[in-house]
Amino acid sequence: MKNDISIIVPIYNAEKYLNKCIDSLIDQTKKELEFILVNDGSTDTSEEIIKTYKDKRIKYFKNKNQGIGKTRNFGIEKATGKYIMFLDSDDYLDNHACEELFNKAEKEKLDLVINNFYRVEEDTEKVEEIKIPEFENTTLKENKNLLLDINLAPWNKLYKTSLLKKNKIKFVEDLKYEDAPFVIEAMDKAKKIGCISKPLNYYVIHKNSETTVRDKKIFDIIKIVDKIRKYFSKRKEYTETVDKLSVRILTNYTIQQRVQEDKEVGMKFIEQAFQYMKKNIPDYKNNKYYKNRGFLRRTIEKNKFLTKVYCNYYRKKNKIGD
Repeated sequence: MKNDISIIVPIYNAEKYLNKCIDSLIDQTKKELEFILVNDGSTDTSEEIIKTYKDKRIKYFKNKNQGIGKTRNFGIEKATGKYIMFLDSDDYLDNHACEELFNKAEKEKLDLVINNFYRVEEDTEKVEEIKIPEFENTTLKENKNLLLDINLAPWNKLYKTSLLKKNKIKFVEDLKYEDAPFVIEAMDKAKKIGCISKPLNYYVIHKNSETTVRDKKIFDIIKIVDKIRKYFSKRKEYTETVDKLSVRILTNYTIQQRVQEDKEVGMKFIEQAFQYMKKNIPDYKNNKYYKNRGFLRRTIEKNKFLTKVYCNYYRKKNKIGD
């Protein structure tokens, strides 16, 4: 059986979620698939769970712990499908996801297809559809706002394998938040990008999610923003959009220091993030990102001192780090 799609799943201590993740792969209505399950040095029962599955489409690899960037790159190397998808081991797919994405890509000759997704909060069981703004088939050059409209995670997307391999598009391996440069380069190099305005992924948020954990690796986001800016540095037509993206990312993460366990780390990050914006985007306080923020919110977000006051007040009120 040919492999139309290779689905790459990095796995690290995912025993609580792994069955639901793998079941969602096996239950796909499209059958011409391969599942590249890469165990990144798990110390729980993840391996035992994987070995209970006898589906011949599963290709299982066990590596020492290398981090998610290296693990996904390893998966790309092993992929034999015409297209590639990524799925985190605590997430899962709609049963029709692969079929709909593949048919869309084939029919309209797309290098990259992006779809809506559900955001699932494990603690509250709240499910929210996250909608990507609809667009006609396009390129990043034609529609620079894709940098702002598309979430920069790799998993609600279908990539043509040749797009990634011929352009040597890889994940950053030594930093957290490695997703953004990968997705941006894929969008930039894609000759045709399309979308499916339908949720096909379930993105699960829990207390140990990469999304919710705030630790000393937070400083990596400044390096990631710098990589993105350097990538576009010689293409002045992207300056306004990249400045807005940079301010949005850094502002989101400065405000998130309200849930940082280590107050000292949080305050230091806020200091460095504002220093970076002041140096690289001198007029950041007038950036269009703030235009649609409420008066009080934007007043706090664009001011270093007020951001620190807000984060400290929130931490004290909610007894974070106590």
